[in-house]
Amino acid sequence: MLIQEKYASCFTTVFNLKRLSETLIDSLPFTSKMRKLIAGLNMTLDGYCDHTAGIADDEIHEHYNDLLLDADTLIYGRITYQLMESYWPAIVKDPTGNKSMDDFAVLIDDISKIVYSRTLNDVSWKNSTLKKEIIREDILVLKQQPGKNILVGSPSLIVALSNLGVVDEYQIGVQPIILGSGLPLFKDIREQIDLTLLHSKTFKCGVMMLYYAPGPSRVV
Repeated sequence: MLIQEKYASCFTTVFNLKRLSETLIDSLPFTSKMRKLIAGLNMTLDGYCDHTAGIADDEIHEHYNDLLLDADTLIYGRITYQLMESYWPAIVKDPTGNKSMDDFAVLIDDISKIVYSRTLNDVSWKNSTLKKEIIREDILVLKQQPGKNILVGSPSLIVALSNLGVVDEYQIGVQPIILGSGLPLFKDIREQIDLTLLHSKTFKCGVMMLYYAPGPSRVV
């Protein structure tokens, strides 16, 4: 009888410790569902990426405004960062009068930006942070933090994060343009990535937005 009571007491203690540990884990800030990391970019019909060659009308700007509203972090490489930084802050200071374009300028100006570059020594654009190395564990910690979606908007960073297996969704705007040459969007992908088409969206200008998710074995 004493032995049974002893085992019952041990079981109760273990059970209580288990419940306590579960309560503590649930209270931690990084145990909620990971934020979605979205790779979003335009490419021509022949697969090239050129920010200066695509159609960017009101409907396209409104689409990206919605995308920015659902995010709170934007990841750039040096080239795309410098391209965007050279243009949009000036629009914030001196609006064009085009609502969708001016709204986009304010949204991209306000959002937190992480810039990966080995050559830049500092970044001056509002809410920007400079990092030298892309470390998978750092990206996972970022995804675990509370907040909205994380956007990646540079070809080189999309490739790098795809190779690390941390991209949750691809939103690729296929422009009705054949460029003939340029930077291939998925240059230097190390291995095949199988994707599932989630849905698509067609714009009046002829751009088609394709929404893909990689296979579950590819994403953390």
